[in-house]
Amino acid sequence: MRHFLSAALACGLAVLLAGSAVAVTPPARASGSLLEAWNNITSFNEDLARIDRARDALESEVARTPSLDALLLLAWAHLLWADYRAPDVNAKLASYERGRDVAKRAIEMAPRSPEAHLWYAANLGRWAVTKGKLQAAFLLSTLRQEIQTVLELDPDNVPGLAVAGSFYLETPSLFGGDVPRAEGYLRKALALDPHFTRARVELARCLIAQGRYDEARQELKTVLDERQPSYIADWVMKHRPTAERLMAEIRAK
Repeated sequence: MRHFLSAALACGLAVLLAGSAVAVTPPARASGSLLEAWNNITSFNEDLARIDRARDALESEVARTPSLDALLLLAWAHLLWADYRAPDVNAKLASYERGRDVAKRAIEMAPRSPEAHLWYAANLGRWAVTKGKLQAAFLLSTLRQEIQTVLELDPDNVPGLAVAGSFYLETPSLFGGDVPRAEGYLRKALALDPHFTRARVELARCLIAQGRYDEARQELKTVLDERQPSYIADWVMKHRPTAERLMAEIRAK
């Protein structure tokens, strides 16, 4: 029984934190290396080496001037590097660890930054899933608390709402999972940003879980037809392919 629950929780975390699920907005006063790093991070679909360039530039920036914007971007860059560039498991773990530690520094610098809590949860969760099922299970309460903190700090935080939706969709009901609650978070995220394709894919998954296939197909079609995704790299690399796969799976239902 313990093994089954650990596996279920790990599976939920893996989906919850897949890809660059959370994203900060462009630094308000970005210039020079920060602006270049932002541009590289948000266009990595055109050239994966842009992740390397962003990470390296941000490490230098943080060493010189560890501003909140630089720390947040670096936490994001390390998650991307681990997901797309790491040559082996050890390298992935090291990059997630670095992203986690950088995000923790951001929380210490700005405890009321929603993005700092999001990046901490994302890197910590991905590290746990990569490390093994038991670690992922043990971190479930920590991740729930971080998501709650994000939404307490900013109830209209679109990435936070999307992650909350994924969390309640994927968590077993025994541990607080709630598909209708997940749907509510995701619909609120899309009301705030209709082009946030991560939330729309997850809404389709909620509808599939409830057997509402016609509605799910409409949401997936919207993802496939999207022309102005909020984060084009995520749409190209993750959300559009996932929408295509899900559409194929439910075509006959």
